Amino acid sequence: MKIKNPRTGQYYYEIFPPTFEELKDKTNFMRESQEVWKELGIEHRIKALQAWKEVVNEHKEELIDALCMDTGRKWETILEVDLVASSIERWSNISRDFFSIIERKTSSIPFLEIEQGYEPYSLVGVISPWNFPLLLSLIDTIPALLAGCAVIVKPSEITPRFIEVLQKTINHIPDLLGILNYVEGGGETGADLCKLTDIVCFTGSTETGKKVYQAACDNFIPIFLELGGKDAVIVTETADIERATSAILWGSVANAGQSCLSIERIYVHRNVYHQFLSRLVGKANLLQLAYPTMDSGQIGPIISEKQVAIIDNQLDDAFKKGAVLKAGSKKCEELDGGFYCKATILTNVTHDMKLMNEETFGPILPVMIYNTTEQAIDFANNTQYGLSGAVFADTEEEAMKIARKLKCGAVSINDAALTAVMHEGEKNSFKMSGIGGTRMGPSALKRFMKQKAYLINSQKVNDPWWFG
Repeated sequence: MKIKNPRTGQYYYEIFPPTFEELKDKTNFMRESQEVWKELGIEHRIKALQAWKEVVNEHKEELIDALCMDTGRKWETILEVDLVASSIERWSNISRDFFSIIERKTSSIPFLEIEQGYEPYSLVGVISPWNFPLLLSLIDTIPALLAGCAVIVKPSEITPRFIEVLQKTINHIPDLLGILNYVEGGGETGADLCKLTDIVCFTGSTETGKKVYQAACDNFIPIFLELGGKDAVIVTETADIERATSAILWGSVANAGQSCLSIERIYVHRNVYHQFLSRLVGKANLLQLAYPTMDSGQIGPIISEKQVAIIDNQLDDAFKKGAVLKAGSKKCEELDGGFYCKATILTNVTHDMKLMNEETFGPILPVMIYNTTEQAIDFANNTQYGLSGAVFADTEEEAMKIARKLKCGAVSINDAALTAVMHEGEKNSFKMSGIGGTRMGPSALKRFMKQKAYLINSQKVNDPWWFG
């Protein structure tokens, strides 16, 4: 399977997916290794991941280079690699606290006590996307490892170059051999993992997520899906316009909008609409494409060629239905074989347009006027998605009153896309944006463990309901 460079459009790399039998042999070995990993205990598992963190740091530049080749962008790549260390630290602290507590309590029957225990799933399968190849391959992997599971990861076939480097760092840690493996492959390999693992975590499009969900159901294994989004922001007439425009522009355009938590719909109160639009357009026009080099500007290429077609199709549909271009361009532009999209602002948008209903995954900012708070909330909630959103208002009280009525898993208050940088808040994906427990906070560890109850009889005499 040949892979294209997103900056040149040229095939530059080749991957060799394992056969089903090869994958089966690997997963069988990992199950055997997991028994030892589980018995090592939490402190030993933390020590192993801390050692891995140091090796990853030693290979930081090599990893950055590989990810830059995968994605064609630099700033976000550096952030991804830097987040590995902080993620390991955060999950190490959470898991240490989690396992230090032995829950034992009396029951409603005085002489019976209950002790809560946990049994990790033997093998976790992680299927991760191309927009943040490293970060999203680890977001479930690290807590699963600390929970005591073995983990096999299949990143997207669109951005596979980093796998070789990361697997090299894993191979430096004896305790992780047979416990953590990355494999190359496309959809077929992902389908195979659903047959060979005990639990699957998938991050990606809603369309593909449905297929993974069905495969998990067919194999009767738990599934955790983090899928698409169509995040809305509500800007009230009391909002700080300078603050709102800066935050929303970042929340919409960072990583060229290629994030499930990007702001993709902007609802602005009629009384501040023109002021907001003027400042948003002015700031958007200052942003440059990261071309001809990755340091030339803030907006990198569209990583997936299929996504280029989706963005162009949504823009074409919007303009045919009356949308007005205020900044950016009417379609993605090809530069030396790579595809780029400027920060593109549209007005006169309506809810019958694709870009107001379907996930765009590009730096497109449709701006719509609203008249009342109730109307803005209805607009924001009128979607099949429910990942996250944002509200800007003069006071926290005003913003929170609106936020509590939004049907989504996380709401940024007087900021945008905060779930990209803040990973402590526990949340669920609403509607078609996903299914399963939170990926954040202590509760996330429980996803990878079966709960056990030890029912302890502490009395010396027979129970009153026994025979004889």
